[in-house]
Amino acid sequence: MPTSRDTVLSTIRRSLGVTGGEADRRAVAQDRLAAHVRGVIPARGQLPPEERIALFRKMVAAADGTTTRLPNATDVPKEVAALLRAHNLPMAVRRGDDPRLAALPWDHERTLTVSVGAADGNDLVGLSYAFGAAAESGTLMLLSGLDNPTTLNFLPDTHVVLVSAEDIAGDYESLWGRLRERYGAGVMPRAVNLITGPSRSADIGQTLILGAHGPRRLHVIVVG
Repeated sequence: MPTSRDTVLSTIRRSLGVTGGEADRRAVAQDRLAAHVRGVIPARGQLPPEERIALFRKMVAAADGTTTRLPNATDVPKEVAALLRAHNLPMAVRRGDDPRLAALPWDHERTLTVSVGAADGNDLVGLSYAFGAAAESGTLMLLSGLDNPTTLNFLPDTHVVLVSAEDIAGDYESLWGRLRERYGAGVMPRAVNLITGPSRSADIGQTLILGAHGPRRLHVIVVG
């Protein structure tokens, strides 16, 4: 039995008058995939490091997110605890199995409970470590896996994301280049999530609602 994917692709090929097996068309597709053609790169993000980080934080704020910059990662537990107190949230956070998160001195915050693993819908606060970020739009790039489960990006009402200052690039294309360097040709994580600000929707009556299909609060901690 054909799958839904087979049906969709066969319908497209039929409308184009092709079969999908044409050697010239396949060669064009393979050449483009191999070349990694870069898209348009806005000049806005092409800045020196400190200015690039400042732009990233400005763009996160423009998307209704908040940021904090810490000199080193050892201060992260204190910052997370302070955030929860400021918003009158339970002193509990769920994180993935990322070794960088595991190495933080969580025991310094004795009132904070830290659990590990994918979110199941009952966690109010999720904590992730971003692969990188794009200053041009204040966007975070997160990779799926046991280190940073995708459920932490969407199920908790508050999402806290750590990103290293040195991993903030000027543009998306630089992030995709780093991703290919890390994983190698033809290999990708199961999912790559690009996150810009809290979840939002204005589908009904053009009224903006935060948290429509994900976290209503995004706080980014820039480390370094």
